[in-house]
Parts: sequence; structure tokens; C-alpha cells
Amino acid sequence: MKPRPQISEEIEEYRDDHWRREGTRQIETAFDAERFIEQIGFAACLTDCRRPGPSLYVAVCGRRDAVMPRTVQKDPEASLTWTLKDELVNRGRVYYAKLARGKTMFLAPRMIPCFHAVWGVRRAEERRRLSANARAVVRVLRKEWEMSTAELRDESGVKDRTAFTRALDELQAAMIVVPSQVFYQPKFTYIWTLGVGRFPDALTRRVDRDTALREIARCFLTGAGMTIPGELARVTGLSRPDAGRGNRALVAEGYASMPASGVYHLVDGPLVAHPRRAVQEYHTRP
Repeated sequence: MKPRPQISEEIEEYRDDHWRREGTRQIETAFDAERFIEQIGFAACLTDCRRPGPSLYVAVCGRRDAVMPRTVQKDPEASLTWTLKDELVNRGRVYYAKLARGKTMFLAPRMIPCFHAVWGVRRAEERRRLSANARAVVRVLRKEWEMSTAELRDESGVKDRTAFTRALDELQAAMIVVPSQVFYQPKFTYIWTLGVGRFPDALTRRVDRDTALREIARCFLTGAGMTIPGELARVTGLSRPDAGRGNRALVAEGYASMPASGVYHLVDGPLVAHPRRAVQEYHTRP
């Protein structure tokens, strides 16, 4: 059986520093969260140590072994993460949506064009690439600009809740629609709007696909120090071939090296003095 991939302690410590997995650098405010997302480029919202990649929840906890409890309503760290998420949505300075493969993520504005180049659906492509329900929803939003969940469901004519939720997920993954506000009174609801209204420059800037793959790979590797087979794809929702293309582009420009198949690390990163140490651990640890 192929050995399970492992990450060396040097890399884990590097990630602790960059992903705020340290008790002295916990995230406590929306401003802290925005600065973290801008520095790291992109991050998940409520994932824990069982999923790779930077996470707002883990950064709120300030420890690498953070695990989401079963009863999140009574957990102060999960509650703070949820509150910060709502604040970030309301402030609108970082991009938040359910993106590829249903991954709920935050994006720094500088990374929006790259993600859009890979997953975004432009208006001229909507009839070919979007479902009829998704087109009905976005048609209403382009007329009204902002609407609550219930109002948008009624106005779009997509009355079935499951079908409506699927249409909204489709529009978020296509980087067309984003939540813009969250209300809890008189009942819980999101207010939905067009992404281009919040981030007009980022969502209209053209980036070719190869450049986007390279920059997404660069963004992850800069914060991770090293990536093992399948890790970039799992974190971002990229296909493994696309993740490989992005990483190999970094090798071609000298930003990263590939000491083993599917393993990439920063040329000037934490393993610069011992370039094969993490690879040896990857192959030999049980």
C-alpha cells in the first residue's frame, strides 16, 4: 500500500505562522480577518484540521489541531467565526461565496480575477452554461439588484426550495451572485446581489487560464511552504491536472522545485537548506 502523505514539522511550523495557527496570533475582529485573508489570498470559512488549507475557524482557534465540535451553537470559537463571517459579508471588502465543489471560501480582491478565469461564467456564456432556474434567478437580480432569499424565490418563479437552493449554488460557483448582507430578525435571511456590483474591477479584469492556475498555485504554495499530491486540488476545488499545471508553471519560472512527483516546495522556503527532508518523510513515515 502506498504510504499516507505526511508533512514535516518544519512545514507545519511554517504553516502555523502563515495560517495563524498560533495562540499569540488568533483572529478576534473583522479587521483581523480581512487582513488575514488579504495576506493569505484565500481561505475556507468553517473547516478544521481535518481539511487542508488556511481556514478562518482554525485561525480564530489559533491552533493547528482545531476540530469543529458537534454542537457549534454552544462553542465560543465556532460562534465567533460565524459572527465574523457575517461581518465580513456585510463589510464587503473580501469576496465570500460557495465556490467550486460547494466550497465556502473567502477571496482577497487580488485573487478574484484568477478564480473567475477558472470558474467564472461570463454573460455571453450564461445561456449555454447555466440552468434555466439559475437564469431565472439572475434575471430578477439584474432588475432589482438586491433581494432577500424569500423574495428572490418568489420573484424568480423557482418556488421549490431545493431547486432554488441549487440555482443559487450554481450562480455562486459561477461567480455571478454573492450574499451581501445577513439578517436574523424578524427571521434569518441572506440578501443576495450581483458579484460585479461589489467587485466591478476584479470581476471584469481578464486573466488567461494558464496565468490564473499559476497564480492560484503560487498563492497556496506561498502560505503552505510545500504541497503534496492532491493537496492544492482539495483546497481550491481545481482538478488535479489543473493543479499540476499551476504548480509546474511555478517550477518553470524558478519559484518552486519538484523533488518528487506531485511534491512541490518553495525554492526560498523553509526547506531551502534541506530540500529533500520533507520528501523523505513523505515516503517513509507510516
